[in-house]
Amino acid sequence: MKNSEIARVFQDIANLLEARGENQFKIRAYQKVVRSIERLPVEVEQLVKEDRLKEVPGVGEAITRKITELVTTGRLGYYEQLKSEFPEGK
Repeated sequence: MKNSEIARVFQDIANLLEARGENQFKIRAYQKVVRSIERLPVEVEQLVKEDRLKEVPGVGEAITRKITELVTTGRLGYYEQLKSEFPEGK
């Protein structure tokens, strides 16, 4: 999975959280991760393999788990659950 695809998922999460009316700090945390991933000189998959995700600005334990799940399985349960709260086209 390419960095751009991972960044797009996390941007979607930020957008869905915003639509849901979540805390702005939480939304900004996801947006920061998006910017960090977009600027990485290496692929996120490599950082997952090397257990180095926490070196990325804005990536803590919870985001590390989410990125690892996304990279290793190709999907993210949290993202799927968020999307299910909104009808298509919203």
